Amino acid sequence: MESFLPIIQFLLPEFILQNFELTSINRVEGVFQVHIEEKNADEQDPERKNLLSKGFFPTITVQDFPIRGHQVFLHIKRRRWLNTQTGKVVYRDWTQVADGTRTTSEFAAFLKQISRYQLD
Repeated sequence: MESFLPIIQFLLPEFILQNFELTSINRVEGVFQVHIEEKNADEQDPERKNLLSKGFFPTITVQDFPIRGHQVFLHIKRRRWLNTQTGKVVYRDWTQVADGTRTTSEFAAFLKQISRYQLD
């Protein structure tokens, strides 16, 4: 997988690379399966200091743009945390990330796709 990383860095939006970790890439019968999981909250971030990782929501699969005629599927694991002060489960709201920002239409479509899966 490590050998794919330089190539994947050119194919995935920088935002994804900053917030998700690439866990595996498989190519079976001309189909790329790219597995990513959300990185844990930065313990140095004061807004995230009371968050305790509580694993992941079920993996969702999003079809991405083809690469040289090969289908690409992103398997996305989103993280959830327990707020130790309030006792509530929290997660990043990716729909708000796109509001008021300048993103590519491809990235906005990606955010729209993963936002269809409400995780309450």
